[in-house]
This record gives sequence, C-alpha cells and structure tokens, in this order.
Amino acid sequence: MRMIGVDVGGTFTDLVYCDMETGALAIHKVSTTPDDPSRAILQGVAELCEQAGVAPGSVDYLLHGTTTATNAVLEHKGARTGMVTNQGFRDIVHIARHQRVEHYSIMQELPWQNRPLAPRRHRKVVRGRLAPPKGEVLEPLNEEDVIAAARELKAEGVEAVAVCFLFSYLNPAHEDEARRILQRELPGVFVTTSSSVSPQFREFERFTTASLCAFVGPKMRTYVGKLDASLREAGFSADLRIMTSNGGVATPAMVAEKPVMTLLSGLAAGVLGGAWIGTLSDRRKLITFDIGGTSADIGIVVDGRYAETDPRSTSIAGFPLLLPMIDIHTIGAGGGSIAYVDAGGAFRVGPRSAGAAPGPAADGRGGAQPTVTDANVVLGRLDKDDFLGGSMKLDAEAATRVIDDLAGRLGLTRQEAAEGVLTVINSNMANAIRSRTVQKGLDPREFALVAFGGAGPLHGAEVANMLGIPEVVVPPYPGITSAMGLLTTDLKYDTIRTQFQVSGKIDLVRLNADLTAMERQLGQQFAADHLDAASFHFVRDGDLRYVGQGYELKIPIPAGELTELSLVEIWRLFHEAHKREYGHAFAQNPIEIVNVRVTGVGAMPKIANLKAPEGGSFAAARTRVGQCVFRIDGALKSFETTFYRRALLPVGKIFPGPAIVLQMDSTTVIPPRWAAINDAAGNLILSFDGDAR
Repeated sequence: MRMIGVDVGGTFTDLVYCDMETGALAIHKVSTTPDDPSRAILQGVAELCEQAGVAPGSVDYLLHGTTTATNAVLEHKGARTGMVTNQGFRDIVHIARHQRVEHYSIMQELPWQNRPLAPRRHRKVVRGRLAPPKGEVLEPLNEEDVIAAARELKAEGVEAVAVCFLFSYLNPAHEDEARRILQRELPGVFVTTSSSVSPQFREFERFTTASLCAFVGPKMRTYVGKLDASLREAGFSADLRIMTSNGGVATPAMVAEKPVMTLLSGLAAGVLGGAWIGTLSDRRKLITFDIGGTSADIGIVVDGRYAETDPRSTSIAGFPLLLPMIDIHTIGAGGGSIAYVDAGGAFRVGPRSAGAAPGPAADGRGGAQPTVTDANVVLGRLDKDDFLGGSMKLDAEAATRVIDDLAGRLGLTRQEAAEGVLTVINSNMANAIRSRTVQKGLDPREFALVAFGGAGPLHGAEVANMLGIPEVVVPPYPGITSAMGLLTTDLKYDTIRTQFQVSGKIDLVRLNADLTAMERQLGQQFAADHLDAASFHFVRDGDLRYVGQGYELKIPIPAGELTELSLVEIWRLFHEAHKREYGHAFAQNPIEIVNVRVTGVGAMPKIANLKAPEGGSFAAARTRVGQCVFRIDGALKSFETTFYRRALLPVGKIFPGPAIVLQMDSTTVIPPRWAAINDAAGNLILSFDGDAR
C-alpha cells in the first residue's frame, strides 16, 4: 500500500510518500501557488514520485489537507450567497443571540452584521412552518413562494443558497422539498440545507453553519473536482481523500456535498501528526505546536485523544459553527510575521505576514519588511548557506538591512531589535498556549511541547522556557509533520440528532431507534465509498447537561441496545465530567440528553513506526562552529554555537546547547542551558538543563 500526504501551507506545500509494506519514506517541499494550490500539488507529487522511484499510477491513496475553505472565510472571499427561510425569520442570522461577544465593549465587531455571509437582500422568505416536539406540519410549504424566491435569487446572480427553516432538525421534509425546487430552478447553483449540515437545535448557529457551507461550497466543489481530474490526467489513479475538521478524512464526493466539514482541514492534520510523534517516544500529555510561515497552531493531546471544541467556543472568523472539530487555537505568528511600530508607538510582531510572495527579505524575493525569519538570520540561528538542505540560499545582507531599519525606528542596536522580534513573537505564542492550558485548568509543566512546522523547532525551547515546560519533542521531519499526520487517520463521518429527554422520563424506544437509524445512515455512506461492513465501526456520544443549564458536555454512550442500566452509567459519567470541567457536580439534579451523536470510522491504512535512525557521531554531524546571540539572565550574549547535521547525530547520546541542528525541512535551536538527545524513535528530545527560569 503506497500513500502520499499533501499539506498545503501559506508558504510551502509539504509532501510525504510512504510505502506501508517496505517502510520506504520520502519527503519533499515546493512553494505554494496561492492563486491555484492544485498546481503546487501536481508539481510536488510528480517530483516526489520521481524522488521515491515509483510510478504515479502505483500510488493507492493521496490524502490532502487544504486551507481553501478556511481562507475563503478568513478573507471573506466566498460565493455570492443567498438564503431561503421561514416568513418572519429573515434576520435570525443578523440578530443572533442576546449574549455579547465582548461584554463591556461599545464598539465590538460582529462579523455576522459587518460582513454577513448572506446579505439581507439575498435572504428570501417563504410560507410554511413546522412545530416541536416532533416536527409536525403547522403550515404546508408554499412551493410558489420557493419558486419566486429562486427566480429572484437567479436574477441577483447568487452562486449558492442555504435553506434554513425552523425546527428542520426535527423534520427535514420542508428543507428537502425546497432544495429540490431550488436545484431545478437554479441549475449549477450550490444548494445546501441546515438539516443536512447540522441537524440540531440553536437556530442561529445552525443557520450560520449552513450559510458557511454555502459560502465556501462553489469554491471547494470546483477545487476538489479540478484537483481530482488533474491527478487523473497526470497518471495518478490514487483515491483522493480530504482532511476534515473532525480529525478524519472524507471522499471528494462527501466534501463536494458538505464542504463546511473542511474548515479546519489544513490545521487538523498537524494535531494528528503531533499526537502520533508523541506516542513514538512514549509521551502521553502533549501540546502540539505547529509554526509555519504565517501562523502558529496549538492543540492539546492527552493519552492519544485530542481536545475537541464545544458549542460555546466553536467558530471561524467569528462565525459560530455547529460541527465536530478538533480544538485548535491559531494566532498570526510565523516565520513571515512582520515586525513593525504601530501608530501608538508600540512594537508589534504579526499577525500581518509577508506570505509566500514576496516573503521575508532573507528569501531574496524582494521582501522589504522585517520578519521573524530575518531576525533569526541576523542572530545567526539560520544558516544562510544551508537552508532547506542547501537548496535555497538566504540573503543575509537583505535581512540585516531590514532589521537595521527597524532598529533605527526603535532606537535599539541591530541585535537588540532582532532579539526583540523573537521575544515578542515567542511571548505571543506562550500566551496562546496559556489560553489553552492554564485558563482551562491544565498545568503546562506536566506536558511535553511537540514543536514542528518549518519554524516550530526554531522557537520551541524558548517558548517552553517561558511556560516552564520541561521538554520539547522535535519530530524526525518537523517541516512535514502535518503531511505525515494525514497518514495516521481514518475515514470519519459524523451525524447528530436532537433529543431533549430528561432522566427519569427517558423514552428508550425512541433513543435506541434514533441511534440505530443514524448508524444505518452512516453505513450507507460507507457502502457508497466502497467499504465493507468489517472495515468500519461506530462511536456514540451524547450532549448532556443539568436541566436549566445553557450548554452541554460530551459524554460517551455505549454500543448496542441501551437499557436502564446503561442510563445509570451514562449519568455517572456525566457527573464525573461535570466535576472535572467545573469543579463540582449535583448528583440529585435531573440530567437532560440534548443531542445524540454517532461517528462512523472507516479504517484506512496507516503509517507505522518510522525506521529507526542509523546514527553517527558528533564529529561526523558537526558542520561548523558559529556565533549565535541569546538572551541569558536579562542580557544579550554571543555564544560559540555548534551546527550539526541531524541525520548524522548519534542515537542515545546527550549533547548540550547552544547548538543548531540542520535538516532539509527545518532548523532546531537548542539554547544555552538546554540539552538534546536523538532518541531511538528518531525524535530529537530537548530538555531544560539549568536554572534560566
């Protein structure tokens, strides 16, 4: 079984090839082509196959993490979107909820009002109404209204439509009928429904999720279709799978139908890759720390399970989202982050980025603004003659020039300005990690930091030092860890139904029937993907809360037919989870099952342990000794620093910092008072070896 993982970043497209039978591995990087990411993918996979010595047609799977949908939302460059909803409820997506995003601000930005996904002029209303608790028809859907809405939307040039009716999570009949009419009247227009995307209560969030699906739908459908067709034309017969926000992958057909499931596609693979790397070195509590050219992405993994978002905090670009997603916190901090003095005279780094073009000044492509990469070059932490394995030369003079300009504006020396850039960006990233750990009751000192991405190993030790994290794990191929994460997952689909059942009055017949129907629905999808029954299984969960609470906790539900004894165990698990989350539980209070969820997991081939490093000697690995600048005890000092070639480092032998470890896809910085060891799994383990804190 031969597989290729492709992760498209803002600066580079990372690729990894793995033969699951022989263990053969090859990695590659090409510059991302922002105007059409598929061009870089086609170039990269062709070059990777040539490098690995395999025919394109012999690859079985190509797994892809994409930021196409993410960027469309972040940049607000999606389709011209319309909405069809119930009469009188045109403005649900504008009014939202009574909660204020920022409680005390009188000038807060509300994205659903400032930049609506479906502008009001494109939101059409129709007659027809359903009612709880079972979705009974109060008023039949008026087909003439739907036809009239379709014709108005057609005249307005709408490219996508979201159908959003009240209580459609109880009965999707009206939405399904409206979709059929719209598809007939608007050929070629992307049409989706809220009940097919997120069939659960909370109409504002459900309507917004459906609107997001429509907003990114045409772009994702075109992109995935073009990529699949282009791969076929290039001689690839591999099955294409797209990374989704829940940590699984999906077929192109599923992504074309529900493109909103890819909103964290490019980020989720990094968490999976970091979790896999941690297990190779037997680390169970991990903070994944993925720094690329534009952003830093942070995830939490405990005992192989990654943290997931909840309805209180799931959003993208400020828009709420009701979908299962890995909890990933992203900030604008990367190698291309621009350092500047703002209008108030404050020194800032990021979130603005130089991107892939022109990039940092050190890239030699005309960049004229100081970036994090330029600061690393000036401080000697990047080897200008040995970047990307020697395939790219850095322009140290250009980096020095832009840092000197920054230093002049700040009234600092060149080294002070460069080190200041790193201190600011490292502090930003440390604060982001605190928000996912300390502010959630987790002690970062109990975790290992898995630093990857092109720039993660450059900053990992200094960020860990700020947080008291004692250990940093650098993967064997840090720059392509996200691409490798694609090779560790399964086909994964989710479905959900709202219940609103209270303990003591549970209708077990209805509950079991719903769970069985949901598993049957997912089984049909897997059958359409040509998986046999032995290749997939189901995982059940419920969203539970005490009666009267506003939000829920996710609790596992056992497989098979549920009984009264099953419910007792579910209640016990909820009380325990509530105590962990909030510090207390109310054993006598009634509990409400709000939603039930079923996740279908279809087994995919996975990358196993990496080939053990052969090892070498420090003498063979040493390339040169140079001067690098670090801040120690509050003062800048220049240290004699040894540069090593990672592939030639011995296994199981500790070496002290300051040291720089070079490889094709990243550079690892081991500061003074830190030490490192190349372990048997191929990971570089950095540990604090002094009292610099």
